[in-house]
Order: sequence, then structure tokens, then C-alpha cells
Amino acid sequence: MTQVSNESFTQLFDGQPLMAILRGFGAERSVSIARTAWDLGIDCVEVPIQSDRDIDALRAVVAAGTERGKSVGAGTITSLERVHEAAEAGAAFTVSPGFDLDVVRASASAGLPPLPGVATASEVQAAEQAGLTWLKAFPAAVIGPAWFTALSGPFPRIKFVATGGMDASNATEFLERGAKVVAVGSALADEAQLPRLAAIIAARRARNTGRRSV
Repeated sequence: MTQVSNESFTQLFDGQPLMAILRGFGAERSVSIARTAWDLGIDCVEVPIQSDRDIDALRAVVAAGTERGKSVGAGTITSLERVHEAAEAGAAFTVSPGFDLDVVRASASAGLPPLPGVATASEVQAAEQAGLTWLKAFPAAVIGPAWFTALSGPFPRIKFVATGGMDASNATEFLERGAKVVAVGSALADEAQLPRLAAIIAARRARNTGRRSV
């Protein structure tokens, strides 16, 4: 079986405990929230695409990200058509809610590192056998933080992005339990959460710096 690598996410997520998901905000609002994320220190942004309006938003955020040297991905990639739309809009990577090997391979062939979703050990095993090392754990709030600790035992090479129901109130717990990155969405539109998200970023970066200096 031809393997597919998405190890490039290691560089993309380096020093990035949080990722932003901009779902259904429209072009103007998506660009505004993306800029909030970048100013906060969240470099990696995903725009899910399920309609023409979403694709317009993706294009707008890609353009804004290009000006600031930021990577913007396309989310909710569930078909080969969506892979094509993501590539046409200028996305840097794709994110999917589930694991579909055809979508994974099509994304990689288009030059877009794929980040498929998983929720079971069987799905993680299949994704690892396909050559993937980064996976989206979804829906994270449902499967719970203990899932990450449990799955790190049999799959030590796999790095997880916790997605679904994540915000400033639970992100730290999921990071402590083994998630490498936590993806937040509506929390970025809540001004009350922004200082807390900034504190999470600062704390994780300080912790990582301390580890590297030892």
C-alpha cells in the first residue's frame, strides 16, 4: 500500500498549542477573527467549507494570511470534490471530520497535507498504517481527555489535534492529557475568552522553552 505522509504538520504546529476554526462566519467576519487569532499568537487557521459562501470566506482568509505569512487550511473535507475546491481556493492543508483514505490520498496528491478525523483505536491504527502521524481527534469533548492518554500507549508516534467542543475552559486539560494541539472555534469570537486563550498559549510556550533548556 502506498503510504501518505503528513509529517509536515510537525513544523506547522511547532510551538502552537492552539488552532483556530472559523466555521460559518462569512468572508468579512472570518478575516476579522483570523486576524484576532494571529494577533493572539495562533498561527494555524482552518476555514471549513460546506457552501459557496464558505469557499469565498476561505479565499478571503487565505489572501489575508498570505499578507502575514500564515497558513490557512480548509476543513470539513469529505469528498474528492471538496479537495479540489480547497486546492482551487489556495488552502495549505485539509482537515476532515472522519478518516477516508481516498480523500487523504487525493489531498496529498494535490499538495495539501491531510488531517483526517478519528475517534476509535481502529481508525487510528488504519491511519497510522497509511503513513499518517498527525490526526484530528473528533469530537474531542465527547470522547473526553482520558481518550488521549489511553491511545498514546499503543500509538506513541501519533500526534492528536483535539477538535470539537474546545474552548478556554477545557483546552489545558486536553493538552495535559496528551493532545498536541487544541482547535478552538467560537471561543475566538468571545472577547471574554481571549485573555484566557492568550494565557494558555503563553503557559505552554514557557513550558516548552523550559524543557528545551534543560
